[in-house]
Amino acid sequence: MARGPIEGRIMVVAFEGWTDAGDAASGAVRRLIEACELEAFDEIEPDEFVDFAMHRPVVRTLEDGTRALQWPSTIAYAPTKPSSREALAEDAGLDVSSGNEGEIFALVGAEPSRNWTAYAAEFLEIVRGCEVDAIVFVGAMLADVPHTRPISTSITSDSRELQARLGVLQSEYEGPTGIMTVLSLAAQEAGVRTASLWASVPHYVHNAPAPKAVIALVDQLSEMVDVTIPLGDLVEQSGEWERGIDELTERDDDMRAYIGKLEEQRDAVESPEASGEAIAHEFERFLRDESKKPTDGPAAADDDDAPPAPPV
Repeated sequence: MARGPIEGRIMVVAFEGWTDAGDAASGAVRRLIEACELEAFDEIEPDEFVDFAMHRPVVRTLEDGTRALQWPSTIAYAPTKPSSREALAEDAGLDVSSGNEGEIFALVGAEPSRNWTAYAAEFLEIVRGCEVDAIVFVGAMLADVPHTRPISTSITSDSRELQARLGVLQSEYEGPTGIMTVLSLAAQEAGVRTASLWASVPHYVHNAPAPKAVIALVDQLSEMVDVTIPLGDLVEQSGEWERGIDELTERDDDMRAYIGKLEEQRDAVESPEASGEAIAHEFERFLRDESKKPTDGPAAADDDDAPPAPPV
């Protein structure tokens, strides 16, 4: 739980793909974009960076009946509302805010598959143009967690200032990593503070959107960036999501037993500190498992007793 919101201009970043289990990370950031009424102002073209066999373009029919392609670009969004921060005492340099919508930027799109160094350079050009003070990277991973319990989230930061403000620690993970770590380290070298927010999604429902995980990320993100993000229909969708899984697993004794074991493990972890440590270790295992696979694919449980994933 964050101790206080991040101050200054903030960019929130999520990528569709490997770090977006259940579409939770991109879903949370898109909710933020809608809540803050952000508008697209720039993009990173996909040709040099995206594997179109993994992130295919989408064809759509326009209002005039013509068909058009939508390419998997990375879109940057800027605020349309003026900052609500008002001077409280000019001499003291203090200000007060009733909301942070005018200080929020966002970037979301397909995860780049190649040329990460060049991609990082274009990313930093956008960051510098927005003059942001901090970046929050949002991700979601497949993990050995039950769908019947609250979704675990974890926040880490390499910035001493953000560690103190958010009440979090630096990640101790060493090993194969992804684009968000590449961008985070590049941003820090450029003098921009960064933090990472992750949610763990039950691996046995990886084929379905996970609205329950979106809610968990939205709740944490709201506190981190000091913005109210309405949940809208997410609560109803989350209930339907959980009931749908319950109905499928009710007919599968092995799956019920497996989920019961996950519930016992989760219930044994009661403190927030232990929960954060558990998800950190889960993320480390997730990265190591993915690095051993010959091709990209969904993470699987490494428990020999885990039953096959139901067709959710």
